[in-house]
Amino acid sequence: MTAIIGHRGASGYRPEHTRSAYDLALAQGVDLVEPDVVATKDGVLVVRHENEISGTTDVASHPEFAHLKTTKSFAGYEFTGWFTEDFTWDELQTLRCTERIPKIRPANAAYDGTDRILSLPEVLDIARAGGVGVVVEVKHSPYFASIGLDLAPLVARDLRAGGWQDEDRGRLVIESFEESALHQVRDAGIDAELVYLLEDDGVALDLLIAHGSDAPSYRDQLADLGSLAERVDGISVDKSLLLDADAPSFAGEARERGLELFTWTARPENAFLAKRFRGSGARAEYGEWRAEWRAIREAGVTGVFADHPDLAREIFGDLRAA
Repeated sequence: MTAIIGHRGASGYRPEHTRSAYDLALAQGVDLVEPDVVATKDGVLVVRHENEISGTTDVASHPEFAHLKTTKSFAGYEFTGWFTEDFTWDELQTLRCTERIPKIRPANAAYDGTDRILSLPEVLDIARAGGVGVVVEVKHSPYFASIGLDLAPLVARDLRAGGWQDEDRGRLVIESFEESALHQVRDAGIDAELVYLLEDDGVALDLLIAHGSDAPSYRDQLADLGSLAERVDGISVDKSLLLDADAPSFAGEARERGLELFTWTARPENAFLAKRFRGSGARAEYGEWRAEWRAIREAGVTGVFADHPDLAREIFGDLRAA
């Protein structure tokens, strides 16, 4: 069975993490939806891909918030913009969402200014009312902890309040690029599947902070699936790892060890396809997405994150019905 996960809702058709994106994902038959969570300064969890929001909201057009534009540094990284942790929930409610990649998805930009930012409780309610599961991605946990906004207890608070610890709840998955964040949520008393996100290269931020140059890379961790299987319920990998020549053996080992195997992100545009599957058109045009997604399917994934859930159903849906 392959679970189809609405990646930030149906973000191929509407600006990501908006009510309209989640509603459309439900209409297109997803099994789960995926909200990314970051925090406001008054401890409200909001769904944004990043805590820096200039690319996904109209904040730059609000003169009352001009003074909040700033540059922040953490663990060797530096970012400039507007950040959720500098706003209250009420202040964020005055903003409106915009398309993050308008050059690739100009049709989505037609919906700019329509939707406000959602909180995690609101998305949890949408999922529960729609009868689907939820994959909560905890974003930038080490950074938020450094400024006194520990995300794990906030996630636990909202999951309990929303009924996601009740017997009749839907499927609940917690994911993060920092394994420590997963265990912090479980230590906060939450019963959920823990899925560890792994890039195709680089090092997890929590490990880098803890171990410096001795920190194992994501590739190192993937080479020791036995150890991961003792600590988490599943892994979610960049799709490029499943398109490598050794993908079948890699995926097979994950399944043999009882790990869920998710992958991200199924997107049909040339800009996002592996080189050999790109068409001759522009970056925004659809390439040979069916061929790429069939290759991913053959690797044996148990869950796929998709911006276009209806297209994902075409390729992965037959596995669910088998």
